[in-house]
Amino acid sequence: MKKAKRNPLLARLAERLELTLDVRSDAGLLPEPALIRRACQAALRRDVKQAQISIVIVDAAEGRQLNNDYRGKDYATNVLSFALNEGEPVAGLPLFGDLVLCAPVVEQEAAEQHKDLMAHYAHLLVHGMLHLQGFDHEEDEEAETMEALETVIVKQLGYPDPYHEEHI
Repeated sequence: MKKAKRNPLLARLAERLELTLDVRSDAGLLPEPALIRRACQAALRRDVKQAQISIVIVDAAEGRQLNNDYRGKDYATNVLSFALNEGEPVAGLPLFGDLVLCAPVVEQEAAEQHKDLMAHYAHLLVHGMLHLQGFDHEEDEEAETMEALETVIVKQLGYPDPYHEEHI
């Protein structure tokens, strides 16, 4: 039997991103680990040489509690980003962070916006990864830049523009 050739580019990408996944939700449809890895890798800036990211998928009660504890907002939100090394990433230093996705909120948003659920998960993973790398959308100029970058990455992953195109 022939040995499969490894793609050197894919091998390098995999080596620079260490992901852990903790599912604490009983939601029926959750993203496969392969989708999570692809979305996170796609959003990782080229100058980030090493990243260790934890992805946690939670139910509404835990999502609400975390959003209240860390943002002072008493409702569950779709994605929370916790950069463990705050501020702009420094070239050459590892990126450490956590992304928390609230499954019921993601499902509800996808249904209300007529989006494919996995496309919405991919978008939120990209969005969260950009936050971990210092991108923000609180300022108008930064919001446009972040939105444009998210759109490019999500489309590269094979999904429609999360902001402007018709969905299912």
